[in-house]
Amino acid sequence: MTEEQHSLPVYNDLLRMVLVRTNFPENIGMAARASANFGHAGIFLAAPRRWDREKAMITATSQGAPLLDSITVCPSLAEAVAPCQLVIATTARTGGMRQQMRTPREAAVEAVERILSGEHVAIVFGPEDKGLSNEDLLLCNMLVRIPTYGRDSSLNLAQAVLIMLYECFLSMPGTAVIDRGHGLSRRISSSERETLFAALKKALLSLDALPRDNPDYFFLPLARLFDRAGLRRHEFDIFMGICRQIMRLTTAAIKNRI
Repeated sequence: MTEEQHSLPVYNDLLRMVLVRTNFPENIGMAARASANFGHAGIFLAAPRRWDREKAMITATSQGAPLLDSITVCPSLAEAVAPCQLVIATTARTGGMRQQMRTPREAAVEAVERILSGEHVAIVFGPEDKGLSNEDLLLCNMLVRIPTYGRDSSLNLAQAVLIMLYECFLSMPGTAVIDRGHGLSRRISSSERETLFAALKKALLSLDALPRDNPDYFFLPLARLFDRAGLRRHEFDIFMGICRQIMRLTTAAIKNRI
């Protein structure tokens, strides 16, 4: 994707990150930065304990600043998720009401399906000290737990936001695209492959690096190596130059011996 495409909102205001009773504005800033990286989901603060834009701006950086300017502050979680057809709660705890957990990837797939059908989706994150309460969970219709190593299951709020947004971003069609061939020349053709292999065999024979009685057989592993590499045209030119240099030097050495 181009830089211009990345700057456009991915979710068309249908996905919102709801941060409940947050304690630290710095975490809100980092959440805004994560949202800017992965699709510009709106940020809603439900009954924040502390909200200081200047402190949040330090961690939001210039990327997340526009999202800080568009934050919606709601008096309750119920108001923050009121228009949403799917409300996803994130929790590190299990047991009791916290059953039938989904992974972030599973939840993201369904969230994106709903968004693409025009529905509003909220992903809800609890306060840094205690997480979401059972009363909060009653307002949600899907639970997500981010798998972690061992017993260290609690994540920083902004880290959890980033993981959920990243999974949603991956699930959106046409977003997570990396141009692996950027700046590379085209792959070599079959005729160029044969030209290169002939030149390599000739050069190796001149160095006595291949047996003369059956060079094709002993060259085969090297040919397979080059095939696995998927040579590009500029690499073909490099190897052809090496072969020409080998032939020049070996020819000169033979003349000097004579």
